[in-house]
Amino acid sequence: MTVSRTPRRSLKQRLAEGESLRGALLRLPSETLVEMAGVAGLDYVVIDCEHGPADTALLQQHIMAAEVHGIDVLVRVGSAEPALALRALDLGAAGLIHPHVDSAEDARRAVAASHYPPRGGRGFATYSRAGRFGTVGAADHLAASRETLVIVMIETRRACAAAEAIARTEGVDAVLVGPADLAADCGFPPPGEVDSLVGQAHRATAACGRTVMTIVPGLDAAREAEETGTRLVVFNLAQVLMDTLGALVRPEAPARPRG
Repeated sequence: MTVSRTPRRSLKQRLAEGESLRGALLRLPSETLVEMAGVAGLDYVVIDCEHGPADTALLQQHIMAAEVHGIDVLVRVGSAEPALALRALDLGAAGLIHPHVDSAEDARRAVAASHYPPRGGRGFATYSRAGRFGTVGAADHLAASRETLVIVMIETRRACAAAEAIARTEGVDAVLVGPADLAADCGFPPPGEVDSLVGQAHRATAACGRTVMTIVPGLDAAREAEETGTRLVVFNLAQVLMDTLGALVRPEAPARPRG
């Protein structure tokens, strides 16, 4: 039995049509936070399986919660983890974020892990969640997989120098600079140096016609990023929540011990 359906516009389609999209980076397992992001009207959530739990059962639950509320899920896998990339896409992720991409060769490997042949090397199966448990025909499933959004992360000085070659790699849709890892790679220099490298990578990305993605701590930073050309903004939800909770504390309240 095969079932045809009309999917909603993919993130890739929306970007191609010129939309700017906002999402939330979720490192803490919580289907409720995914649901709240959807109810609030965000466009997507990023489930962090690099710095957060990489349990695929939990990931499936998060993707199911997102689908109920019409919100897409991007999954940040670990560095060079094609097996996790395959599982995330089989579970129904709309796209992948690949960290620690330092070169065009790294970018090609990321694309290969994200797509079926001939573009990539992802194992083909229609009986996964993404294939509606075998009820979607092979041709339709293959066509849907072409909407997978592939985002690569630039996180070193070397990667910034290679930003144009990385962004120009066929199959790369967007580039995200990881400012924390970049600062660490540079020996935690003054902020201006890191900002300069981030700007360099963003300009190279835009010049190649790729989408710039930026992690932001709040609304003001989101607006500033969008004004300078970012079309994929992702809020660091842990920081947003901590700032909000911190603002609720009475000024005279003593600080609680940590640890």
